[in-house]
Amino acid sequence: MPKTTLEKADNQIGKFKNPTTMLSISPVVPSFSLTSAKYLRSPSSSSSFFPKLSRLFFTSSSATPSNSTETLPRVNNAGLKLNETVDEVSKGKIRLDSWISSRVHGVSRARVQSSIRQGLVSVNGQVIDKVSHNVKPGDEVNCTISKLQPLKAEAEDIPLDIVYEDHHLLVVNKPPHMVVHPAPGNPNGTLVNGILHHCSLPSVAAYSNQEDDDEEEVFSDDEEMSSSSVRPGIVHRLDKGTSGLLVVAKDEHSHAHLAEQFKLHTIERVYISLTCGVPSPSLGRIDVPIGRDSNNRIRMAAIPGSLSRGRARHAASRYKVIETLAGGGSALVEWRLETGRTHQIRAHAKYMGVPLLGDEVYGGTKNMALSLLQKRVSRSDQEEILELVSRMDRPCLHAIVIGFEHPCTGEIMKFSCPPPPDLAEIVGLLRRSGRE
Repeated sequence: MPKTTLEKADNQIGKFKNPTTMLSISPVVPSFSLTSAKYLRSPSSSSSFFPKLSRLFFTSSSATPSNSTETLPRVNNAGLKLNETVDEVSKGKIRLDSWISSRVHGVSRARVQSSIRQGLVSVNGQVIDKVSHNVKPGDEVNCTISKLQPLKAEAEDIPLDIVYEDHHLLVVNKPPHMVVHPAPGNPNGTLVNGILHHCSLPSVAAYSNQEDDDEEEVFSDDEEMSSSSVRPGIVHRLDKGTSGLLVVAKDEHSHAHLAEQFKLHTIERVYISLTCGVPSPSLGRIDVPIGRDSNNRIRMAAIPGSLSRGRARHAASRYKVIETLAGGGSALVEWRLETGRTHQIRAHAKYMGVPLLGDEVYGGTKNMALSLLQKRVSRSDQEEILELVSRMDRPCLHAIVIGFEHPCTGEIMKFSCPPPPDLAEIVGLLRRSGRE
């Protein structure tokens, strides 16, 4: 590797020194290492690359519908009316869409918002078309649930890796580089297009963009949503470059129930990543708000102390170093999300000074990774390391576990899927080539 390239890489590393004095990290965090789950994929070849995670990847019950899964009729709910007074025991103010959603069960919040925007909701006799309108105790609310909106996404015959499916939901292992839903610039070839070819989805879920005034964005893990996006059945999302597990609702009741679990933070979400460098300390909780980066509008940023000024929103992530690789040049890190902000893991990792390997947007550049690894791997492996890192064209991030309560049976379900070959290959090489 040319010396000048290494010199440039060394200069970049200075931008990402661990800001240990700034981190808001809890010193004591309960153990949350990856544990066995009921619906796990068999290991195939991935367990050899991830021996410390191999307890996850054993053969277990097959990913088929449980016999206890009840088939509930799909209800349209169009024309359903609500005429109630906001309870006097309610404290303070509450958003109109949130209050109606709490009173009308089995109807998605997106559909409630659509009803409001169509002028089908009045407060004290006055039509209100703003979903974030605040209601107070004593307000009389009249609402008529809108008709189902037709889907605008087209079905496409795209191969899908379906981990589990029943009458109400499916769990999909999304490959890297696949966009989750149609949006400007990506009208087809998305996960949603493929799912629509595989099965029908609730037409109510052609969502408009959710306002973010006071509520956490329920439908976001890692990807920003365009205002004209179509999201049939999608409860949460993964960034285009992120691989791993997504749960998709097949009816409106399931969608509303799952969305509520995300809102209440009862969904279990575990990610693994490769970082440039090793997080310090090796176990902790990052509680730093995330907002739009004022210097780069396409990315987010962790902004300490900005919550009260409205620049960012509460974001908390727990992390644990599973394994130090390449003599400290990289680490395999487990992440658990307490909130679901856009690019949350990527922004928090950058804030800690250990951006994800392959994440060019958040500082995990090829030059930075190669500079860290070059001095720590054996000479015989340097050329292969150079090739693998140079080919890595996405953040090394994989959604490895998802757990939730089944919306119809109440059964606690948990799924896991091994990382894809590109991530497994580079971990295997870093593991065996690191110097003592």
